[in-house]
Amino acid sequence: MSQPPPRSQSRRIRCVVFNAALGPLDYKVPAHLDVVPGQVVVCPLGPRQILGVVWEEERLPSADVPEHKLRPILGVVPVPPLGAPLRRLIEWCADYYMAPLSAVARMALSSTAALQGGSTVTEYRLSGREPGRLTPQRAQAMDLLIDQQATIRELAEIAEVSDGVLRGMVNAGLLEPVTVDADRPYPAADPRHAVPELTPTQAQVAGRLVEAVAARRFVTFLLDGVTGSGKTETYAEAIAAALEQGRQVLVLLPEIALTQSFLARFEARFGVEPVTWHSSLKSSERRRAWRAVAQGRAQVVVGARSALFLPFAALGLIVVDEAHEVSFKQDDGVRYNARDVAVMRGHFESIPVVLASATPALESLHMAASGRYERLVLPSRFGGAGLPDIRILDLREQAPERGHWLAPPLVEGLRERLAKGEQSLLFLNRRGYAPLTLCRTCGYRFQCPNCSAWLVEHRLSQRLACHHCGHEVPTPRACPECGEPDCLVACGPGVERIADEVATILPEARVALVTSDTLTSAAKAAEFVAQAENKAIDVIVGTQLVTKGYHFPDLTLVGVVDADMGLEGGDLRAAERTYQQVAQVAGRAGRGEKPGEVLIQTRHPDAPVIAALASGDRDAFYAAETEARREAHAPPFGRWAAIIVSSEDEAEARDAARAIGGTAPRLDDVMILGPAPAPLSLLRGRYRYRLLVNARRSSEVQKVIRQWLEPFRFPQGVRVAVDIDPYSFV
Repeated sequence: MSQPPPRSQSRRIRCVVFNAALGPLDYKVPAHLDVVPGQVVVCPLGPRQILGVVWEEERLPSADVPEHKLRPILGVVPVPPLGAPLRRLIEWCADYYMAPLSAVARMALSSTAALQGGSTVTEYRLSGREPGRLTPQRAQAMDLLIDQQATIRELAEIAEVSDGVLRGMVNAGLLEPVTVDADRPYPAADPRHAVPELTPTQAQVAGRLVEAVAARRFVTFLLDGVTGSGKTETYAEAIAAALEQGRQVLVLLPEIALTQSFLARFEARFGVEPVTWHSSLKSSERRRAWRAVAQGRAQVVVGARSALFLPFAALGLIVVDEAHEVSFKQDDGVRYNARDVAVMRGHFESIPVVLASATPALESLHMAASGRYERLVLPSRFGGAGLPDIRILDLREQAPERGHWLAPPLVEGLRERLAKGEQSLLFLNRRGYAPLTLCRTCGYRFQCPNCSAWLVEHRLSQRLACHHCGHEVPTPRACPECGEPDCLVACGPGVERIADEVATILPEARVALVTSDTLTSAAKAAEFVAQAENKAIDVIVGTQLVTKGYHFPDLTLVGVVDADMGLEGGDLRAAERTYQQVAQVAGRAGRGEKPGEVLIQTRHPDAPVIAALASGDRDAFYAAETEARREAHAPPFGRWAAIIVSSEDEAEARDAARAIGGTAPRLDDVMILGPAPAPLSLLRGRYRYRLLVNARRSSEVQKVIRQWLEPFRFPQGVRVAVDIDPYSFV
């Protein structure tokens, strides 16, 4: 456990206050209070009270306000101070990603309830009393709240009823109150609970990770192992080593849907589940987890990217699983990449960081080749399982039947697996039933009123939805343009349409649809995993949620419905992402004793990425992709930054973007493209223009952009956002 920092000798302190429009402010400390850097304090701001974090004066600029004019802080929040390594990380993120320091610091205090000190909370659960006559709302609540315990508000969200319905159930004795210690401890993990028998290669890699944990020095490992090679079991030995030292561990996962599968494997190894952290947690769960982390009582935290900013008391190891995943990049607010921030937190904490992936990002491979990362390789599957055979289906020669989307060889493969009692998986990274709906009479296309995007038909829920802003409307019975009834046509396939096709050709098959629309909670993800493991599912149809993390021994066939879809749009990383997604989903096949087969449908079999998938020659693909990036001065050989200008008024956004473009700096090591309308030119009711900055690695691109944008003062409705190292180009 780290020692507390020395008490401040000065009665004047500098605070990062949680107001993005303000810089650091100076206050004075009343005689009866003691504060240290990192302390969370309550500050006066005009007539209001605002939270702030005490910072080292020498690290932040501030207005030179005479001491006699300073206002005193109002109190100290009863939580441990944010440690110096976390404060350095906050500074680095604010500087690198060009975000307000207060916005980054706020991410470290992500549970307001956790700042209120120890307490008890009243939660409710079904009492077990036999109900009399039930209203439809009460009956719904009774069905959905089995084995649930939470506050009234949280239960209302789970049951999809109003608070009033549940309060009536309390009065009727159907729900009973339970007093819960908000800070009750988590069960202790046992590093020696079920130590696995590793292969010689796994043991060698695990030994190097354990050695690094024991040394308590910063090093970044790229754990590069084929799908099914046992990466999780290998880095679990490093987790065990950190636990035996009394240190904390952070494991980052890219998707909430992966959490349940990981939790089960963790519990099998360590005897208990780890502490979880993600957006679906109830507020009481977030409060408990945050305080346990800050007090050093949470041993292992498994969470989404935001867990990186939790105030760990004694962090000893960081693991980023599926480290290549695009979802580790946040595309709004503070636009950080959790993979890179994890490495920087490891640097500031002086601890090892493990980036685990079967298909590492090209940037990570480059860092390993240059000696910045240490690459550890697991080249073969655990237990002697072989990699699946991969076949390419040229849709120009093996076209699906009219009105269908699955080629005959893939249909035959599905039939064969069903006859053998084996499982199949069909992958298409497109939610809903169809990406476009139009009127066959007048040609009207359903478009989102808030975005320049088509509405996606979701036939299961009978709605048309925008996947960018969330706008949705019931599917109409008639065309809103010409009034013709029963004239709407679905164009193109989504996973719902593929699931319908499977049900048509294999009516006896049990089909599971796996998307973010169906796995809306950790409980539903756990239910899906249990059904698949118990062979209650014959065919899984899913989006990218099914490409990683799952281990189903009887799954022997994977079909990629449209391998070309990810290559559309001219994205810098399109080929790399396509390779990663298809390789990851291919890795779900043949993970048990039975051999696996992968069928990839494409209209471009000669495309380099498709050829690489067919041959299994990952190194050749990455080598070619590396040379293409080098010639384009693209990452990792150059740097990109995006400037996004938006407004609810299109002319206002265009004029602001043109003004910025008109003063673009002329530098030898920086090239500026644009402004131009963004590919998604209208998003959530705001018109958007983009400028792209391409700079050499040696360029101080943040400094260039700051000096470029600093003189501008735009109308209140104009927003100018900067995205360093962008992943999304929409």
